[in-house]
This record gives sequence, C-alpha cells and structure tokens, in this order.
Amino acid sequence: MIKPREEEQIEHLKEQLSKASYAYYVLDSPIMEDAVYDQLYRKLQTLELKYPDLVTPDSPTQRIGEQPAQRFTSIEHHIPLYSLENAFNFQEFKQWETRWQKISPTVNDYSYVCELKIDGSALALTYINGILVRGVTRGDGVKGEDITQNVRTINSIPLKLAWTNPPNRLEVRGEAFLPIDEFTRINLERDEKFANPRNAAAGSLRQLDPRIVAKRRLSFFAYTFHLDQEDNEQPFTQWESLDLLEKIGFLVNPHRYLANSAEEVELYYQKWDIQRKTLGYMTDGVVVKINNLKLQRELGFTQKFPRWAIALKYSAEESPTRVKAITVNVGRTGAVTPMALMEPVQLAGTIVQKATLHNQDRIKELDIRVGDTVVVRKAGEIIPEVVRVLTELRPEGSSPYTMPSYCPQCGTLLVKAQDEAVLRCLNSSCQAILKGSLVHWASRDALDIAGLGDKVVELLLKNDLVKSIADLYELNIKQVADLDRMGQKSAIKLINAIDQSKQQPWHRLLYGLGIRYVGNVNAKLLTSIYTNSEDLLKATAEDLEQIHGIGLQIAHSVAQWFRIPSNIMLINLLKEKGLTLEATPRTHSENLYLSGKTFVITGTLSHLTREEVKVLIEEKGGKVGNSISIKTNYLIAGEKAGSKLDKAKQLNIQVLNETEFRNLIEKT
Repeated sequence: MIKPREEEQIEHLKEQLSKASYAYYVLDSPIMEDAVYDQLYRKLQTLELKYPDLVTPDSPTQRIGEQPAQRFTSIEHHIPLYSLENAFNFQEFKQWETRWQKISPTVNDYSYVCELKIDGSALALTYINGILVRGVTRGDGVKGEDITQNVRTINSIPLKLAWTNPPNRLEVRGEAFLPIDEFTRINLERDEKFANPRNAAAGSLRQLDPRIVAKRRLSFFAYTFHLDQEDNEQPFTQWESLDLLEKIGFLVNPHRYLANSAEEVELYYQKWDIQRKTLGYMTDGVVVKINNLKLQRELGFTQKFPRWAIALKYSAEESPTRVKAITVNVGRTGAVTPMALMEPVQLAGTIVQKATLHNQDRIKELDIRVGDTVVVRKAGEIIPEVVRVLTELRPEGSSPYTMPSYCPQCGTLLVKAQDEAVLRCLNSSCQAILKGSLVHWASRDALDIAGLGDKVVELLLKNDLVKSIADLYELNIKQVADLDRMGQKSAIKLINAIDQSKQQPWHRLLYGLGIRYVGNVNAKLLTSIYTNSEDLLKATAEDLEQIHGIGLQIAHSVAQWFRIPSNIMLINLLKEKGLTLEATPRTHSENLYLSGKTFVITGTLSHLTREEVKVLIEEKGGKVGNSISIKTNYLIAGEKAGSKLDKAKQLNIQVLNETEFRNLIEKT
C-alpha cells in the first residue's frame, strides 16, 4: 500500500536531485556537495525499490538502463535533419547573404545569431507532455537510429522539462559531444585509441550497453526546437528560442552572439578562430542563422540545405609530409583518380597516409613528384588533399609524374571526354568498375543487401563467380560457403539477403544501377513518371528534360545509358531473375493526379498526423513544402493555424480543412 507521505517524499527527492543535476551539468554552479547528492540519490533508490509503482521515466534513477540493447531501430524523423551549406571564407558568406536577400529583397531589418559549430553528433530529442520519450541520431537526415537508452545517460539532457505547461509534443535538436578532458581520459584507458573527440562521441552513442555510455560523460548543447502546433508561446526569433531552451533545462552554448550586420559576424568569426583553442570541446566553425523565425520560414529550404543558415568553417589544419608514391584508383564509373601515398601525418585528429590529387590537370598544376615534400590538409575537414608542393625541398633527379594511358586494372586504353578533366576506363567488364558497381548495388539506399561489402565482393570476383550484377542472383550457398572466411552460416545469410533484395521497389533498383548523376532522389522522381523499365527505355533526353527537377546532364546520362546494348541485356536478365522493374499499382502515373502540386500544412489536424498527410500527398505525386510562397497550390489548415494561414489568404492560395483534403485525396 503506497502511503501519501512516501509518494510526496519521492516527488520531493526527484525535484531536489533534478535541480542539483541542472545546476551542476548545465549552469556549472553546484548547489550541493557530492556526498549529499549521493545520500539523497540512495534514499530515492530505496523508496523506489519499496514502491516500484512510483518509478517514473523522469526519475534521476532511470538515467541508466540495466539491460544492453540487442540492436538499434531505424526511426523516420518527424522533421528531416537538414545539413548546412558550408562557407570556407567570409567572401563565400557574403555570397550566401546576397542569395537570400534576392529571395526576400524587401527585408531591410534583420540580424544574425552566431553559434559555435560543435564538432560532435547531431541528435533529435522528443518530449511528450514534457517527458523525454525518444532520442534519435541524425542518420541520413531522413531516418536515424533510436538510441534513447544512451541519450538518457547524458546528464545535460533533461529527462523532464522545467516547463509549467509543456506542449503536447516538442522536438529538440542539438549536438552531443565529448569534452576534450574526457576524450583524453578515455584514450588513456583504451588499447585501440579514438582518432578524435567526434569519433569518440559517435562511437559512444552507438554502444549497445548504456552503462558504458554513462561512463564516457558525454555532454549536449541544444540549438533549436520544433512544436507541432503554432501557438502563442512559440518564440519569434532564434535568440528567443535559445533563451527558452535554457529556461526549460537545456545546456545552450554560452558563447552565442547576436550580430546586427555581416561585419559583426566577421568579427565574431575572427575572434573565435583564435580563442577556440582555449575551449574544453572541439569546434570547427561558426553557424550563422537569420534571427527572425518568420523570415526563416519564408526562405525555406533547398533540396539539401536551409536557405536561412550557413556554417562558416575555419581554415583546415595543414601539415607537411613526404610523397612516397603516386598511384591511381579506378572507380565504379570508370573514373581514374590519382592518389598520393605519403608518410603518415597527424591531421585534424586522424592519421593521414593518402591524399587525392583529383585529376591530371591538378597534377600538372602542382607539378607533384615522388619524393616531394608537400603540404596536406583536409578539404572540409573530411577528404585529405595536397595543397602545395615545397619545391625548394625537392630531391635531385626527380621526374614529373605522368598519368597512365591504359587502365591499371584491365589494360583498356583510357579516354578523356572533351568537357572533362577526368580519364576514364570504358570497359564495363573491368574488375575495378565491376567491384564498385556491385558494392553500390548492395548499398543501403539501393538494394540494401546485408553482408555484401567490399571484401565479399573481392572474393566473388577473385573466384570468378560474378561477371555482372545479374550473376549475384545465380549464386548458391555452397559456392559462397567455400570462399575464404565465409562458412555455411554466413553463406546462408548472404544468399537470403540477395533473394530478399528482389522485393526492393523500382526506384531503388534504378538508383542501384549506378547511372551517372542519378541519386536516390532523382531515381524516385524518374520512376514516379516512368513507372517501368520499358517506358524509361523508350524515353529520349528531350522527354526526360521536361520533368521538373531533372536537368540536362541527368537527362542525357539516363537516355545514353538505356541506349547501350549491354545495359539493356542487364535489365532483361534482372527481370528474368525476378527483380521488380516497375512501380506498384498505387504509384502508377494514372494515380499521380497531384503531380506538380505543392502543399503546406499548418495547425493541428484532428484525425491525421502531418506525416500521414505527407505520405498521402506524395503517393499521389504531390510535394509538401515548409513555407508559403507563390508556388504553393494548397494550404492544409488545422486548428490554431497561424501566420501561414494569413499569408495564404493574402496570396489567394486555396485553403483546405481536413475534410476537404480527404475529399481531394480520395477522388478517383
């Protein structure tokens, strides 16, 4: 029997411990000694053991789960996590500013919020009625992994919001990171060292055992949030958003700055280029956002980036090293890319031994030779590249490097298109091209064949078991089991995965074919119009150019690919193997009567979630936008519709309530 006194005591202890944790981890201003905290914590544990019905998810005792997770579940983000466009100098920042001002030429009164760009892992946190219910990684921006158990171990993430009347649903975005002191401590304890704090943070978050994550003492900076409904409590500016996040219990970067001009942004950027080395965490630039949230909504997004924000990156770290050899790599499109093999050098937290030389024009420009001392940096702090050659240190007798005339893999004469700087091998049977094609075919966004990675593909090629993509579907368990380091169980799993890939939809297969310039987004667009391979085969470049979103380059590449006899033979073989080369009936063109129509959703709907509305629209060929513009065809307005409704009326855009929308969707 639970006594009111004990229930009240548990609530009081939870409140005391939560306040102490907030003061320690967020405010960096402890309000009680560690020993006192430990005593109160043990007292709460004892009471909760006695009265388990009173244990709630927001209790400080529930931060660390007892059982390791078996695996992480893939979760679709409620709102996509867009990446940011990068600027690598102030001139590029000014070009970005000019672009957004052309879209909103009447805006004269504006300001920018500058926030240090934290070098960690992006997270999306969901709170229902003020309680943390889910934490998801960024993933590919559309889907991430549910790592809620691990997120709960981060003390700077509140389990319960300090909000008297919290919204029904709140999604907070931010960056999980590992302080430099913690990174140093962890590496001292490990045989296999983490390369840098970013890798350590990402690796920690993907631990299946939350008890290990808790020991690594990750932290978290919040930088934005989203409410499902538009209401009076929603801030009008990014600056107010950060203040609110801090007020309800989140750690927000204390070095944020409100700039009233581009010149103030530049001063802030220059200041932290010097001072960032004194921080207790890694930062690689400044994120600049337009402060006015209404203006943000009006500017909206490109396919990849928000138009209202940019990452102003600091210059990449540079280091000298010596070139031991120059080699070339043949990719899946036949592109032959030269590569410098160098003496190992520490660069931006990782050991670098290879750097791209791009193409023969770049080699000629650098005049790079074996034995040269070169300066290397990471382009965008990701891809190592040679910046310059220190010719004064060049050894005597060195010779200029000459690109090969023949493919190093198959011996075919390399060719160079008139409008390209890249040499290519055009032999579709080339082992290097075939390997790249097979790995791409098996990749997550294509056929998603688990277990078919680089090493297995190499084994298949080495043993002459596959000579084309279609040959994968002729493999049997015995053939695979006989390969080095495979065995019966691995063979069964791989053959099953290959067989299951036959069920993948037409757009994934088109992407998997590896046609130049065709990404997964363009593949979806093409297959929504050309719902089977026969129709796409008949399409001319001129036909494809008429599709909104398909440019000249893509159109010609697709049309050319479907004119090559060996490619048509591959398509026919894949059909024979039982793969799906046509869209399902629900996406057939006769049902795409919303094609070319753009919708925006605002307010709270009674019977449908926003995600359900989005799926219904996209199934009929329509698109869902984030902001109202003259290109918007319909506004779907629920309860508490805000400024979007006013703007739609001003622009004479048709407004639909939920019933009217359902009638539109259900038309035949």
